[in-house]
Amino acid sequence: MSPDPRAVLSRPAPAPDLTVAYGEHPDQIADLRRPVGDGPPRPLVIVVHGGFWRVEYDRRHTDSLADAMARFGYPVAQLEYRRTGQPGGGWPGTLTDVRSGVSALPRLAAAALPGRVAPMPPILVGHSAGGHLALHTATRSPQDVGGVLALAPVSDLAEAYRLDLDSGAVAALLGGGPADVPDRYEVADLRVTAPPPTRTVVIHGTLDQQVPVGMSRAYVAAAQALGGDIHLVELPDCEHFGLIDPESPAWPQVTAAFRSLHEDH
Repeated sequence: MSPDPRAVLSRPAPAPDLTVAYGEHPDQIADLRRPVGDGPPRPLVIVVHGGFWRVEYDRRHTDSLADAMARFGYPVAQLEYRRTGQPGGGWPGTLTDVRSGVSALPRLAAAALPGRVAPMPPILVGHSAGGHLALHTATRSPQDVGGVLALAPVSDLAEAYRLDLDSGAVAALLGGGPADVPDRYEVADLRVTAPPPTRTVVIHGTLDQQVPVGMSRAYVAAAQALGGDIHLVELPDCEHFGLIDPESPAWPQVTAAFRSLHEDH
């Protein structure tokens, strides 16, 4: 029997080293992990978890991913944010929380992990809905982002609404469809905003049943046509969750893409 790809969501991993707050709400926090080894300061890696923006999913399911990044010698922050189904989540709180957290975390992490965080914008690693939030942040607050690794991102909210991904997840985030709240889609939907100016790599498995790979193909092609520094890596034998699983066959390609984002750092 093939292993369950969802096993990574609940697999035990080493606990983070400490938690910092970037706001007053209990979910405006991030867990920090010290980089393994004694290497030089490196840019902070901010992990933005997925779960279709819903409160039922939190940062814990990215523990294995974050631990692996720390073992590469990078300081890591697992960003939490208010999500749909809780007060302040959805529009606009979910999006503004991530932008606020990304802006504040390099300073907070540098203070908490002295000598380990390089004074440069962080690299964002976002999965699924977290990929959308990472790309949105890079588009809206480019000065705060040094690179984006988007893993199976929900990169077209109007299409995700039309496909009814995760039974109404986009409507829950934005309060309706494109015809109901067009002004919100103009802000939040990556297909109607300029591509992020920072270096970006999108990885998507062709076997993905949660977010169709065609969404990433169309998004990256459109972003490249507008001059975006963006590249798509398709993994033919990978589904949705292998991208965040250090034990999956896809992991070497994920790490190679990650390393390509900081060649200039």
